[in-house]
Amino acid sequence: MKIALDPTPFHHSHSLLEFPALAADLGYRYLQMTPHADMIPFFRHPKADDALVAQFRKNCEAAGVEVASVLPVLRWSGPDETLRQAAVRYWKRAIQISVGLGCTQMNTEFSGRPELPEESEAAFYKSMEELLPVFEREGVHVAIDPHPDDFVEEGLAAWRVIRGLNSPNVGMVYVASHTFHMKDEPLEIMRAAGDRLRVVHVSDTLNHHASHGLRYITNPPGNAVRVHQHLKIGDGEVNWDEFFGGLAEVGFLDSPDTVMCSSVFAEDENAHDVARYQLETIEKYVAKFSKG
Repeated sequence: MKIALDPTPFHHSHSLLEFPALAADLGYRYLQMTPHADMIPFFRHPKADDALVAQFRKNCEAAGVEVASVLPVLRWSGPDETLRQAAVRYWKRAIQISVGLGCTQMNTEFSGRPELPEESEAAFYKSMEELLPVFEREGVHVAIDPHPDDFVEEGLAAWRVIRGLNSPNVGMVYVASHTFHMKDEPLEIMRAAGDRLRVVHVSDTLNHHASHGLRYITNPPGNAVRVHQHLKIGDGEVNWDEFFGGLAEVGFLDSPDTVMCSSVFAEDENAHDVARYQLETIEKYVAKFSKG
């Protein structure tokens, strides 16, 4: 298993090419490349050319850091056909960038709309008809997260959509901060996905269902909003023994192909200390539960 840093909290303070040295300084051997204006921005065509990709990879090698996963967020399940077609084109370039970085693990979101679930699912499968052959040809694995405010938000329902593709090149992401949005129990989801669970994001969150649904109040009541946090481990209500124990049970912790990413976004002002704390705490839990 590779323990990676999500550098999102440092986007305001460091340039793209500084991320490898930053990760190394914080004790990480791996990076996860999440959306960035100079690489693969949210919902837009990738902005990195081959020269920038090569320079980033060179900086990684100099720092002793590898890119463990690349995370584009593109509207490949969007019900707007023009934007869906554009997202497929953007995905093809994102795959080239990932391979150029020496990375064959990508992860993403479904990126559809919850108010149009049938249309979004149809768009997703249509996009995959064109993209699956590219993933398979390039030897790339893509893992998908049922993100809050998507056409599929529940854990087991998301796994069924992924399984329906009938491809070993597609698997699932489990984001700990989405635990209370996924309806199903964490162990149920992990066991269902099994070795197709390839990426997990480690950050804590509060249970918005607590206090009879009044933990968070929005006005007017009944707003179609989704609330969660990306806090450091211990600042929320995720059951971390259950989380790491479940990952150990399905073989995630001892697999050379899996990626565990620290993804805390709530404390930019303490980002360096939080990143070090996350790595230390993750390693303690891994040591506690790993069978290797």
